[in-house]
Amino acid sequence: MTDATAHNLAWVQEILEDFWRTAPSNSLHLPGDEKAWEMPRLAVARGDDPWFARLKEMIGPFYWTPAEAFALAFPEAPAAPAELSVLSYVLPQTAATRRDQAQERELPAERWARSRFFGEQFNCDLRLHLAANLSAAGYPAVAPERLPGFDYRQSEGFGLASNWSERHTAFVAGLGTFGLSDGLITPWGKAVRFGSVVTKLALPASARPYGEDHQAWCLWHARGTCGVCARRCPVDAITTAAGHDKKSCHAYIREVTTPYTTKTFGTGATPCGLCQVRIPCEARVPL
Repeated sequence: MTDATAHNLAWVQEILEDFWRTAPSNSLHLPGDEKAWEMPRLAVARGDDPWFARLKEMIGPFYWTPAEAFALAFPEAPAAPAELSVLSYVLPQTAATRRDQAQERELPAERWARSRFFGEQFNCDLRLHLAANLSAAGYPAVAPERLPGFDYRQSEGFGLASNWSERHTAFVAGLGTFGLSDGLITPWGKAVRFGSVVTKLALPASARPYGEDHQAWCLWHARGTCGVCARRCPVDAITTAAGHDKKSCHAYIREVTTPYTTKTFGTGATPCGLCQVRIPCEARVPL
């Protein structure tokens, strides 16, 4: 790592942390003005990392590579994949939110519902803030999840899938591996949210400590033990035999938890998250 790239990396981290500290939207909108998240943690992937092309091949032709997302934002000045860096960050849930959610068995706790609603509004602000700051400094940047064309489609192999995945991007950047429930297990656990920005700025790629193994940090996949997240699911949408049943999970969220949180707490979005707490990987890598 050169002095210049190290300086750039520290600068990007400071942009994230400063906005986390000062943005009014980083709030659960409860008395005491609790922050929605713990401090963001940053990792970087190269725009030409082979995993991005691999993801497109696995998920479907509609899935964006970093260069494709960048070209949608800057059609007059596209960049080669090797010129791009992909910034991925993780927003860990607060201890209070995890504590409340761990007590629930069928429906999300209020703090959890608020983090999914108000906290994701902050996450969207953070994506755009980071991209705007980089662009203003002369490093064109885009948050793919905020592009007008971002949506969900049917993948032949994986069912409902978005054309840019924050979790898969975080995996490529070295932030974590997938668990039995399809959640990403990070050094700060599975009770987290993610965001990402693609930019034409030279940054050192983060280490991927698990190599190519996309399930390395899950106790079930690594050792055949645990499976606690499956027992936490109120509709058996996670099993050790078949993993994550997206259809059952999606139906429960749309038909049960979202109407409940909207009516009870005045929040929308799609909260459940019971499988992310009261498990060995809630706030750490269990291996």
